[in-house]
Amino acid sequence: MSKVYIFGHQRPDTDAVTAAITLSYLENELGMDAEPRVLGSLNDETKYVLDYFKVKEPKYLNDVRLQLKDIKYHKGMMLDGDSTINETYDYLVENNITGLPIVDSDNKYLGIVTLKDLAREIISGNYNRLDTSYDNIVKTLNGEKVLKFNKEISGDLLVASYNQETFTKDVNLTNENILLVGDRHKIHEYAINNNIRLLIVTGSNEVLKENIELAKKNKVNIIRTHLDTFTASKLIGLSNKVRNILHRDSITFKESDFYDDFVEETKRLKHNNYPIVNSNDKCLGLIRVTDIVEKNNKKVILVDHQEAEQSAQGLDQAEIVGIVDHHKIGNISTKLPINFRNMAVGSSNTIIYQLYKENNVKIPKEIAGLMISGILSDTLILQSPTTTDLDRETVKELSKLLKIDYEKYAIEMFKAGTSLKGKSYNEVINTDLKTFTSGDTKFAVAQVFTLDIDEINKDIDNYLNALEENNTKLGCEFTMLAFTDVINNGSYVIYTEKAKDILASGFKKADFKQMTYIKGLASRKKQMVPVILSELE
Repeated sequence: MSKVYIFGHQRPDTDAVTAAITLSYLENELGMDAEPRVLGSLNDETKYVLDYFKVKEPKYLNDVRLQLKDIKYHKGMMLDGDSTINETYDYLVENNITGLPIVDSDNKYLGIVTLKDLAREIISGNYNRLDTSYDNIVKTLNGEKVLKFNKEISGDLLVASYNQETFTKDVNLTNENILLVGDRHKIHEYAINNNIRLLIVTGSNEVLKENIELAKKNKVNIIRTHLDTFTASKLIGLSNKVRNILHRDSITFKESDFYDDFVEETKRLKHNNYPIVNSNDKCLGLIRVTDIVEKNNKKVILVDHQEAEQSAQGLDQAEIVGIVDHHKIGNISTKLPINFRNMAVGSSNTIIYQLYKENNVKIPKEIAGLMISGILSDTLILQSPTTTDLDRETVKELSKLLKIDYEKYAIEMFKAGTSLKGKSYNEVINTDLKTFTSGDTKFAVAQVFTLDIDEINKDIDNYLNALEENNTKLGCEFTMLAFTDVINNGSYVIYTEKAKDILASGFKKADFKQMTYIKGLASRKKQMVPVILSELE
């Protein structure tokens, strides 16, 4: 079963993070392999919640683009560099491939070899030189081990084609020679006395006992093959190690590389076969451009959002299998029917609580704690205009389960989350900022919950400068930032210059200025964004 990643929006707040965790727990109980993730750094409030209920912070998810690990490539397709050219050719033919990664004994990547390389070596390679092993020669010639003193065999190849007298008179043999010969026993003796590296006796001919004893004394390797001398001389070059004819500067890819980048690179290189290696340069297999058919796109469930701009990078390459949200219907589309749950309530966790009840899944206390935290955070302790009776009833039931005073707990949670100490102006602005689009106009609305408006007033000019810089960086027409007082249930509003007329008209305040206080303004979803959209439209 493929893993399903569950995550909220790019600027995770408490409801988004806790919803990812609580929904993942439910889906796992129902048989799914689900894992909660986050798309950004957690704020102090969310960290407080996770620490309070002793729940591990979800891992960061960079994006959900298709990677090579999501492609069905030829895992484990490789060959040891000590293999023969003959074995390599057979492997290529048996697997119907034209290229193959070559590795050492620890699977560390050495290079790639292709059918063209093998053909070139067979047709125009150095026939007179062998650099291989004793066992490779035995395998290639279907031979029989007679005497073995050296594991590795390197040397110049000779065939005893002259008569005995001419050969012993005119041919000088050394320890660097490998000799192919039939039943010429005197030549056997001559070669052994000259300490050649290897004697290969063809045609299954006998090696005299006295020559074997002499070879033992001189430590001369001997192999016997049933092949005739002509056939053996044609085949023996195929016993060379394939590591000697590799492309060592070949291009490799990692499983973590993105599919789009791979495709672009292959268009430039115009090859078909590419090794896949890990970070330690160990080979994992082979990917072939002509074989890329099966793609296991990442499966995801979105919580607390359904706007592509607010979601993970590469969402268009993922398979969305579900959405649980309490915002307006966004611009995300799917290719197949999915489980979609959207309700007009104050928190995604309120919906998830209903899913637990519908599926008769028992709620552990730490999961209940995350649920109630998400609801209290998004509804501002049930004071936000987004709050519904279902939110209130859910908090009531979760409070009984947890045996806590939810109001006292919520105040401590907000205290932990609203402290601006040690944060830069830009960090404060981006604590919870979302971008929106109306026609050709892109704008941003940021919201910061705080219990200390006086400290903000002291630094208002710095906040305004940072807001303008951040607006330019985002490529927005304008940005509004609401400092929401969670106790008094209202917001102080600051904005970039181009937003002034829109906000003044929308909120019906002719004297609209920086840090204007709007009583009851607490919901970005229901009170801020709709007003701006209405003015723009």
